[in-house]
Amino acid sequence: MQNKIENFKLNPLTDSKFISTALATYEQNGIKKNWEIVQAHDSVAILIYHKEYKSFILVKQFRPAVYLNNSDGLTVELCAGIVDKEHTLVQIAKEEIEEECGYDVLLENIERITSFHTSVGFAGSKQMLYYVEVDESMKSSDGGGVDGELIEVIHLPITEAKELIYDESIAKTPGLMFAFMWWFEKNS
Repeated sequence: MQNKIENFKLNPLTDSKFISTALATYEQNGIKKNWEIVQAHDSVAILIYHKEYKSFILVKQFRPAVYLNNSDGLTVELCAGIVDKEHTLVQIAKEEIEEECGYDVLLENIERITSFHTSVGFAGSKQMLYYVEVDESMKSSDGGGVDGELIEVIHLPITEAKELIYDESIAKTPGLMFAFMWWFEKNS
């Protein structure tokens, strides 16, 4: 994946489409407090296992917020997307699988794992985690995202997944690490 970033700078956020900032004020045990928060969309994430290749299908993409803390801003993540449509969560998951990774899966084959809150220190958005198995007969496109997204689809052999969990040189999400641990526990 070519990733040449130039002229990166932070600007004040105006006319936001996906998040809003706020100052929460409240009393806790009689003490007045305030906390800066970000209100953001909930999301879905999907652990995709390729049965023929015995691998996980993941995405690599540039994340500007990660770029502030590492040299390239690239992350390895589960296939995921925000909940910004009037569809069921599982329908959004299905669409993300096809858009990002290029597999057309049946809704009934997408298994709910659990949900959890992310970025709890400042946002607290909820993410629903799913699991699906694919094979090459389900391949519908190369994936890579829509609307100018630059997503690289990667296949990670299951034999390398545990190593990735602990590789601190690779930027990844806690949801990815949890999903791997769930899969290994389920399949032990």
